[in-house]
Amino acid sequence: MTDATGAPPPAAAGERPRPASLTELFLVFSALALRGFGGVLPWAQRVLVDDRRWLTREEFVEMLAFGQLLPGPNVCNVALMVGDRWFGWRGALAALGGMLAAPCVVVLALAVLYGQMADDPVARRALVGMGAVAGGMILGTALRLATTQRGRWPWLAVGALAFAAVALLRIKLAWVVLGIGPAAVVAAWYANRRRAGEGGR
Repeated sequence: MTDATGAPPPAAAGERPRPASLTELFLVFSALALRGFGGVLPWAQRVLVDDRRWLTREEFVEMLAFGQLLPGPNVCNVALMVGDRWFGWRGALAALGGMLAAPCVVVLALAVLYGQMADDPVARRALVGMGAVAGGMILGTALRLATTQRGRWPWLAVGALAFAAVALLRIKLAWVVLGIGPAAVVAAWYANRRRAGEGGR
């Protein structure tokens, strides 16, 4: 809920922190995007969950999973969902604008610079090193997010199967989502229904 100024009501004592304004939302996602060289996902988890505490780790995983199924970059989809959660459509636009505005300027500048240095062997080696760092950051984030599924062996098995299909067997992501996704959704629905039935006894 928001008031006439577009700001959510102040958090009561003990409540989870929330963005104070559309401006804060825009600036946080702008800083997040600018820090995300090699991939925004590791920084998104750290900023939104660990630093700002706007989301729990479980909520972040759920938003990321849903964003993965939607068209477009998954982190941009997460930004839309986070912004909409606190400020409705205005928050969604502010968060997405923060994710895209400053990086667009940086990318254009780097594209011009790369065009002038593409044949420089030092620049090529630097890009290879940045790729290795980005891969390590993404792997570390994946391992941290996997802790939200601790004790849920069926979901860990689904994740391992998806990893094997994409990383080892080189199956296209669309086929993996279409093949494994529906089975995982049905299994989750059945597990939640069973849990609800046990809780009602």
